Amino acid sequence: MTVPIETSGAIALVGSGEYLPQMFEVDRHLIATVGGPEQTHAVLIPTASALEPGMPQRWNTLGLAHFQLLDVAAVPLLILQRDDASVPEVIDELRRANFFYFSGGNPHQIIDTWRDTPAWEVLTTRRSQGAVIAGCSAGAMMMGGVTISIRRAIGGALEWLPGLGVVPELAILPHFDRMRQRFSTEQFSTVLRTTPPGITVVGVDEDTALVRIGTEWQVMGLQGVSVFDSDGAETRYMTGDSVPLPHSRGGDSFSGG
Repeated sequence: MTVPIETSGAIALVGSGEYLPQMFEVDRHLIATVGGPEQTHAVLIPTASALEPGMPQRWNTLGLAHFQLLDVAAVPLLILQRDDASVPEVIDELRRANFFYFSGGNPHQIIDTWRDTPAWEVLTTRRSQGAVIAGCSAGAMMMGGVTISIRRAIGGALEWLPGLGVVPELAILPHFDRMRQRFSTEQFSTVLRTTPPGITVVGVDEDTALVRIGTEWQVMGLQGVSVFDSDGAETRYMTGDSVPLPHSRGGDSFSGG
């Protein structure tokens, strides 16, 4: 399904800090796009941490407290494996939602769990109707056209894999201020050199979000965002800056392929 970017809901690619006070401003901004706190129905999705015992519950507990402080009704969903993405009660809850928040962990866990499922189809439809999708760390990485395992890449095992294509023209690197310190110059050059054609690499610092409303991208939060062109040249944008990014032809592709 293709969702025209002019009418689709807001996107937030968060480098780190989900459910923490430093994200209040960002989340208030996103909440306003769906009519304010009273009109917002958020669902908390900890799929990325499904393989870490106790972590999905921890993220959901933090998320409930966070959105309560924002006067928003939030529902925690334990979509941890593919079967969960077809449960009728889960699907019904997703249909009621207009704010989807994916917390951190392993991006490939989200991709493998959600791709080509009834849950993803519902999320696609709700975004076409104006719902927000926000993702932090792994939750941001999975939205790109492609993604990598940062830990494996640092260890020398670099492999680009398909993302879920919320923003198919991007590859997102979260925790970027800290991550780039862990990469050697040669390792990071390899990341940029091997990026698939047509993909723009975007690094989002910790406690920072790259937010798109309509066709406009803006940096929000405490730090900055780096955008790399096809030659590997870096342009930095700081809080409050608009970021000129390419848009995929025809809008967002949610095919997940």
